[in-house]
Amino acid sequence: MLYRLLFASVWYILPAYVANASACIFGGGTPVDLGKDFIDGRRLIGNGVTYKGCIFGVLCGTLVGLIQGILVDLNVVNSLDFYGTILDHVILAFFLSVGAIVGDAVGSFIKRRLNIERGKPAPLLDQLDFVIGALAFGHIVAPIPYEMMIIICLLTVFIHLLGNIIAYKLGVKEVWW
Repeated sequence: MLYRLLFASVWYILPAYVANASACIFGGGTPVDLGKDFIDGRRLIGNGVTYKGCIFGVLCGTLVGLIQGILVDLNVVNSLDFYGTILDHVILAFFLSVGAIVGDAVGSFIKRRLNIERGKPAPLLDQLDFVIGALAFGHIVAPIPYEMMIIICLLTVFIHLLGNIIAYKLGVKEVWW
């Protein structure tokens, strides 16, 4: 039972994880705030959220949904209550991916308001902004039980921290957080 709940939770949020990672990997270029400041004189969002990253994030996350849909359609994976057709998977993945990107941008907006510089830690906000956005958008097309939402948030904190530590050890990141 717990294994099924864990698997279903990861399966559901996977497009958002891929969207968030892809936005970082393929990002760069023009920031979505176009360098504009908010009324407080600080950048609206900052250089970390770019058009290129947003587009690639949504595309990659949605592609994951297509692959998930095909796997479920072929009965490689089955018995997931929140899915239907391949198109349903793609639509959900699109919503989760857009939600992840929007959540990340909102997190950056909040960090700027708190006067936290890009790359500086904001515990829990750094780990959960994209997931909360994804869950909010995903809920529109495929609501999940609160137990799954809690599992997703808890797993995300640990996965995010572990991923950052590994990236730091490999020399990909300058800081471990």
